[in-house]
Amino acid sequence: MKQEFIIKQNSPHLLLFFAGWGMDKHPFEDYTPSNRDFLVCYDYTSLDFDYSLLHGYETVDVVAWSMGVWAASQIVSSIEQPIANTIAINGTPYPIDDNKGIPEAIFNGTLEGLNEATLKKFQRRMCGSADNFKHFQQVAPQRSVESLKEELAAIGSLYKSCPSKEIKWSEAYIGQNDRIFPAINQQAAWKGITPICNGEESHYDEPLFKHYLETLWTKS
Repeated sequence: MKQEFIIKQNSPHLLLFFAGWGMDKHPFEDYTPSNRDFLVCYDYTSLDFDYSLLHGYETVDVVAWSMGVWAASQIVSSIEQPIANTIAINGTPYPIDDNKGIPEAIFNGTLEGLNEATLKKFQRRMCGSADNFKHFQQVAPQRSVESLKEELAAIGSLYKSCPSKEIKWSEAYIGQNDRIFPAINQQAAWKGITPICNGEESHYDEPLFKHYLETLWTKS
């Protein structure tokens, strides 16, 4: 797992963001949460996490998106600092699951058929609207298709081999137009366990990220 600070100004508070599969820091480096340092995690080829980067923080807020929800579930329970909020966006702790995540056949098909052309199709489906896709293209991750394929294969292996870890989530946000993690599967994963907030967004939605990675923290 890679961890990069977007903001590091020795604040006592940290916003820890677990991005989705195939990401790096570029889609998220323009967000500026108030009164917090901002650390982005991505590339789940490995779940190795440098906990020393969290030393000195009085509180940690966790936001996770897509596959990052599963990655956060594996990591957050071992964080020593007080966790103030844990927010899941368009993802579940069960990334490859016919009922609570991405159906296994779709996951395997994405992995087996991944190339430059199919990646573009995935990104269009992820973004939903033309405006979202245009914005994403302007801030797209700087990674090769080969690295994305390696990461996706690793996620599949790690999910099967890693013990399940449960953490308490403060909120799960579900976009009803999500074409990556089906909304009905997200509902099944969170119902009766975690407070759910529903919206109409697609899997990737720039205004949604602005809210959860920036605007929300101006109030605290």
